Amino acid sequence: MAYAPHDDFRSLYDAYTGPGSTAQHLTKHMVRLTGGDPLLVVTGADFVIFPGSGRAPIVESFRHSTRGFVELTAVSHLAPSIAWAFRLRELGYAHWRDDAKRIIDRSDRVRSVNDAHYWEKTVAVEAYRGYESKIADMVDYTCRVSSRFMKTCLADEGLMNFEYLRQNFLDPIDSAAVPVPLNDVMVATFTLTFLDIAHRMIRWLRSQNFNWRTLMVLLSGKSGRPSAGLTWQTNNNCHLLWRASEERISAENVQITPHGPSLTLSDLHDPARIAEIEAQVREVFLQLRANTDLAEVMFEGYPAFAKYIEESPVIEPTTKSLHAMPRLRSPDDRFTAITRLRLVMEDPTQLLSNSVAHFVIDQLCEHNNQPELVVIPGFSKVSYPTREPRGHAVG
Repeated sequence: MAYAPHDDFRSLYDAYTGPGSTAQHLTKHMVRLTGGDPLLVVTGADFVIFPGSGRAPIVESFRHSTRGFVELTAVSHLAPSIAWAFRLRELGYAHWRDDAKRIIDRSDRVRSVNDAHYWEKTVAVEAYRGYESKIADMVDYTCRVSSRFMKTCLADEGLMNFEYLRQNFLDPIDSAAVPVPLNDVMVATFTLTFLDIAHRMIRWLRSQNFNWRTLMVLLSGKSGRPSAGLTWQTNNNCHLLWRASEERISAENVQITPHGPSLTLSDLHDPARIAEIEAQVREVFLQLRANTDLAEVMFEGYPAFAKYIEESPVIEPTTKSLHAMPRLRSPDDRFTAITRLRLVMEDPTQLLSNSVAHFVIDQLCEHNNQPELVVIPGFSKVSYPTREPRGHAVG
């Protein structure tokens, strides 16, 4: 005989968790009680404020629609793209040469359009003001040495091993051909990208005049890799909110829900869709809030759970492995900066932007959100070869 719980047991079970249950009644009532309060929703690409009382949402984007994001990220991807091509060849992928030639072709094409004017007038990012010519030099250099390195490897496949890649491209020492290691370029491009994002988001968040101690915040949906950004320590938006709020935000009011409702900017053009999404996100947040509030009064006298900001480890001479993101001693701490690149690739719980996010956010907040005072590893104290003028033979 197949098992099935007795209907009376099922009915009792549903009284707490089922449709129209006590738990649902509490959540929905809390939604009504807080319907006029702001709720900040953070997605993988946007910050969205639902001000409450049916008022229109306020949106600030920080990723794909961001000026310069695609350009700098494309350049930062050159080094891993070449490493991926090496791996494809190693694993016997028949068309790895097509991938390698595509890297060469697209790098050369970028060189033909890259100059200071492009960064000043097309990208036109406030945080890069005064850096445009140097950024153009860095982009030209990276595309040039990447294209040349890949051509050399195509001409002699015997060079296509990872020791050669490290010693002659990623991390060469005193190399005339690659005077700035590509590891440093990756740190620089990641940092420049996040410098703009953090600068704008800190300014925007502080302009909203939130009551930080009571603000409801929901980090909802996928952010980066499916396994990434699920905790306060691995989601740099938590650190951004904490520092932007001058450490006033309540950690208990920040909820991370990777399986929560997702939304896109196109959703926010339809009033009916806005109302639907707002109802969903408020219900998700307040369902979680109801449980934590009840636990406090149900189990008073027992040790409480507390979200905390973990002290980051510091790399010592004896350090062989890390359990968490290491702290930069200073912006000149190159070894740690590059170790952070390895960690975000190796630890699937990390957002890739975590490699630079925390120390950029901290520098901005320590300098009154002035990007020109931030020291950018791999860039601020590095001299890139001056780019060749447009029209010069590429190679």
